[in-house]
Amino acid sequence: MRILDRYIIKSVVVTFVACLAAFIFLYVIADLFSRLDELLRQRIDIEIVLRYYTGFLPVIFVQVSPVACLLATLYTFARLNRDNEIIAMRASGLSIPQITRTTVIFGILVSLFVFWVNDKFVPDASSFTQKLEKQMEQKGTQGPKARETLRDIYLYGIKNRLFYIKQFTPYNNTLEGITILEHDQEQNVTKKIIANKGVYKDGLWRFYQSITYYFDKNGQIKQEPQYFEEEIMAIPETPQEFMTQRQHPEFMTIAQLDDYIWKLSKSGAKTVVRNLKIDLYRRFTDPLTNIMIILLGIPFAMMIRKRAAGLSSLGVSIMLGFLYYVLNAIAIAFGKSGFLTPVLAVSLSHITAFLTSLYLISNLP
Repeated sequence: MRILDRYIIKSVVVTFVACLAAFIFLYVIADLFSRLDELLRQRIDIEIVLRYYTGFLPVIFVQVSPVACLLATLYTFARLNRDNEIIAMRASGLSIPQITRTTVIFGILVSLFVFWVNDKFVPDASSFTQKLEKQMEQKGTQGPKARETLRDIYLYGIKNRLFYIKQFTPYNNTLEGITILEHDQEQNVTKKIIANKGVYKDGLWRFYQSITYYFDKNGQIKQEPQYFEEEIMAIPETPQEFMTQRQHPEFMTIAQLDDYIWKLSKSGAKTVVRNLKIDLYRRFTDPLTNIMIILLGIPFAMMIRKRAAGLSSLGVSIMLGFLYYVLNAIAIAFGKSGFLTPVLAVSLSHITAFLTSLYLISNLP
């Protein structure tokens, strides 16, 4: 590695680490102060609080690393440009890609590391911190549970059953919009139950307006569907299990989520499957935010020539980050509404940022 490359990458890495530490610290402090009254009122043990924020570190890292990458890039190259070092490098025959290549490589490595952390640690960390959060919220509280309504519940029960519940009201143990698929050992659908409503009473599930279909190994209906106005179902799952065994995409690894989508696709819940595909594809594209944001920050950094390079970098980074995440949020919303395909929805902001950065870099003097 050239001396110049080491000089640039040292500044980028030091600034990135400093920004990352500062953002994590501010994130924890802000969240802690927002909960301080509740923590003191319920007298939550300091050990639980420490475990909560320690377990939350992978999630925070994934969220703040793109902003740290952007700020490190903007500050480093804005400082070099302010001190006329960029002009000296260009005068010696170096192009913009040659000057910034180590920073781009650094962004690629950060993206790969974020991808690894996001798949290996974030699902467990999210599940762990949610349990601790509920423990902190419920400690010292009394009285009946809120009459909440849970939507889009999908889980696997015993006997290789896949449940999709459109709406579940724990207060009166009522399911609505029920679809149940039974599979054989080769994951072929053998039975499908559709019911308008299900009520759990006296240890039994009673389904209303239910239709049962039976399938052969080729997926063809092999006998007349059976309709029941009211039917007692031999389902061992209790309402509590529907609450505690709900599948959350953020709690699953890529392999688990991919397998879950494949199994759920047989239920005919197209909207849920589409949303889950977006969640799956985002596991691959979201880490790319780090490298894309660096590419987008390079041309803006080259334009900063003021003395207050740090303040200028911060202002530009806030603007770029805001626009980038707004575009990404809009694309994801359109994807979940069905206006964009899942692949296009998760990649639109990255494609836009990449093409914009190439255009701006190619037009630098």
